[in-house]
Amino acid sequence: MAMIDPPHPGRRVAWGIPWPCVHEFMTIATHPRIYDPPSSITEAVDQVDVWLESPVAVFLHESAEHWDLLKRQVLAGQVKGPMVHDARIATMCVSHGVTELWTADRDFSRFPSVPTRNPLLG
Repeated sequence: MAMIDPPHPGRRVAWGIPWPCVHEFMTIATHPRIYDPPSSITEAVDQVDVWLESPVAVFLHESAEHWDLLKRQVLAGQVKGPMVHDARIATMCVSHGVTELWTADRDFSRFPSVPTRNPLLG
């Protein structure tokens, strides 16, 4: 999850999910080797529909400047292999003005242009 707008008293905060994270959620939630039993594809689709109904949700996608931003992220972070996927997510966050990316994945520390917070830690 990503924070789009910084919090202000009495105001709802916009939040977002990069589309690749939606795809990854569906992959993991329905994977029989990860969960026993896994969620059904119907349950996963229903969850995404709930997120889409949020009036303050923004689903992040590649912008017109995606390649230029991605190129900077992978070169600055010395990214290779599977971390290209993380660079893609970081790039979407940057292009949409995300102020904080919530993740438990420490690999995102390679991308200082996107401040991170682990929501599982106090």
